[in-house]
Amino acid sequence: MRTAHHALVAQLALHDVTKSYHGHVVLDAVSLSVKPGEKVGVIGDNGSGKSTLLALVAGRVAADNGEVTVVSPGGIGYLAQTLDLPPHATVADAVDLALADLRELEARMRRAEAELAGPHADPEHYASLVERFEARGGYEADTRVDVALHGLGLPGLDRRRALGTLSGGERSRLALAATLASSPELLLLDEPTNDLDDQAVAWLERRLARHTGTVVAITHDRVFLERVTSTIVEIEAGRVARFGDGYDGYLAAKAADRARRLREHEEWRAELARQERLLASAARRLGEIPRKMDKAGFGGGPFRARGRAHGAMSRIRNAKERRARLTGNPVAPPPQPLRFSARLGGGGGATEWAAELSDVRVGDRLLLPRLTVRPGERLLVTGPNGAGKTTLLRVLSGELSPDAGVVDVPGRVGHLRQEEAGWRPELTVLQAFAEGLPGHPDEHVDALLALGLFDRRDLRTWVGELSYGQRRRVELARLVTRPVDLLLLDEPTNHLSPGLVEDLDRALADYPGALVVVTHDRRTRAGFDGTRLHLEDGRVV
Repeated sequence: MRTAHHALVAQLALHDVTKSYHGHVVLDAVSLSVKPGEKVGVIGDNGSGKSTLLALVAGRVAADNGEVTVVSPGGIGYLAQTLDLPPHATVADAVDLALADLRELEARMRRAEAELAGPHADPEHYASLVERFEARGGYEADTRVDVALHGLGLPGLDRRRALGTLSGGERSRLALAATLASSPELLLLDEPTNDLDDQAVAWLERRLARHTGTVVAITHDRVFLERVTSTIVEIEAGRVARFGDGYDGYLAAKAADRARRLREHEEWRAELARQERLLASAARRLGEIPRKMDKAGFGGGPFRARGRAHGAMSRIRNAKERRARLTGNPVAPPPQPLRFSARLGGGGGATEWAAELSDVRVGDRLLLPRLTVRPGERLLVTGPNGAGKTTLLRVLSGELSPDAGVVDVPGRVGHLRQEEAGWRPELTVLQAFAEGLPGHPDEHVDALLALGLFDRRDLRTWVGELSYGQRRRVELARLVTRPVDLLLLDEPTNHLSPGLVEDLDRALADYPGALVVVTHDRRTRAGFDGTRLHLEDGRVV
């Protein structure tokens, strides 16, 4: 149920909202409120329910249970990940769709204006409509579209052009520009930084910082979260958690939670060990008490012996009960930090390079006269889309044979691909993780669970039922549990939650082997310490 009235302290509120698709619960009894003027970043793995949450607030889908309340007299701007228009629709149609409530308000204003000369004139109603239209900047809306298109890298876009002639990235930027130009009180943005270069993202960040209303944005961009948001909402396993003080506050809260869980686990282990010692001590003392007494010695001694035996038995019973409670309610440790390991030449002998390429050519996608990656070297490959970055990683991994040239990669390679790995859908999560490892998959349960990437209930889930982000977690789990000499990462932060990406960055910082990474993640690039290789049109520049 979705209502339009609520206490003025909340711009929007969800109360005990549940939403499922085909029997799969995406949001489970979620409650959340956002105050006017807040700038909220919604984070979580791909498929966790972020887009569903935004669509519920926008009124595009209905909740199974619970109540969704939105108060926004200044309008709602909703940016979905895809533009819901056919290819033959025009740029003007997309603009009109984003400005639909402004267009409707303007039409009502014109009708009221026309009625001023007739018997049904209502000057107060007309004045109210004009005030609302001007408050939204209705007269300048189309100009704001052009300004936003320029800021997002699409200056002078012809309004008559068919959407089918635009790239996916151009359609996304068009939808974003029109949504911003509607100047609503409440902005709901689903991955607004997708398909934007650094310059366009910087423009968007400045634009949202100036927005006087409320912003709720789904994003994986950690720099965007740092610069724009004041509140973080994390969705995980159908639940919602809210963190204040922006992205830094979120990271601090997660670190404190990990420290607390580790402390509680260590306290549990220490108490269990103490009870084991008490039990052993009491049992040893009981064994030292004589079981029988001579009749001649009958007197005070037997009573003392029986008293000592009774005390020892009581201590044993108490220790056993305490131990049973502790083992029956274990306190699990936090997940182990991700850690990539390297063989460092193990099994193949030491080499002067982890990879060496000379005169490599792959059609018109890659032309590389020479590239040497030393053991332990860190190489960041940058360049625009289509520059040949993924092609280079596929050549290094051995998945793609060049048309010409020599490729020498003497050691073992680990490769996290940008596209899906192609797991058989009938495999379970555990089977996919254990594939290629010795023994039965059940022997590797503890190793997988220790990473904290999956819960025990997830292990029997079919790969075909996983979201893209969950399948990336399977690939990541395999990489961190198999030593490699050369680690190749193609857009490793895609579809992973920012919290997991932070763990990944720390793991890469400690990896001793050779690393080649391709990423658009601004925070990863800014903190990268190593060699950089820039490609354009398949060539080094």
